[in-house]
Amino acid sequence: MFAGLNEVIRAGEEMRRLRAEMIRVLAGAGWTQDRLARLAGMSQPAVSKQVTGSHGAADTGGLALDQEDAPWLEGRLWGLAEAIAEEVAESGESTGSAGGGTARSARLTQALARGRKRFTERNVDALRRLVEEDLRTHRAALGPRHQEAREAYDRIARALDTGGAAGPYTEGTAPARRTLARQVQRMRLRRA
Repeated sequence: MFAGLNEVIRAGEEMRRLRAEMIRVLAGAGWTQDRLARLAGMSQPAVSKQVTGSHGAADTGGLALDQEDAPWLEGRLWGLAEAIAEEVAESGESTGSAGGGTARSARLTQALARGRKRFTERNVDALRRLVEEDLRTHRAALGPRHQEAREAYDRIARALDTGGAAGPYTEGTAPARRTLARQVQRMRLRRA
């Protein structure tokens, strides 16, 4: 009974750490503390405390982007695919394909974001193939960001190929880790 209770406590602590980290990341991306408080169901002073807490100013620089657990890698891949799809859509590039200015990965990333598709091994593999194709066919649309996107994809693919390390997270935190990794990856590409 006590072992189960300890597991619940550890899971709660991990979720609080992830929520605090997510709040700092989003605050660093320009979200207002009031908006974060509404979304997190917290008071504005509690959000302020997490933003300016012991970790100082909000910045994604303190997050290790190259974490090796599977949910983190899947989130990075998702964020990379979304960033590529947005960049291609904004450029309006036409590659002669039926999609015109649409990245091949756009439909799958939208389905993942809306919860219509889950992060199964099959969907992750499909997303990898689509991102690879987008990087090949939309090089001009990505412009100077192509090189960074290619390097990020190569690191993510290599880590996924080696199986990704088992992290100290519980199953309940895997979606939170994916979402956090997705946002961090997107912010890093925007800075490039």
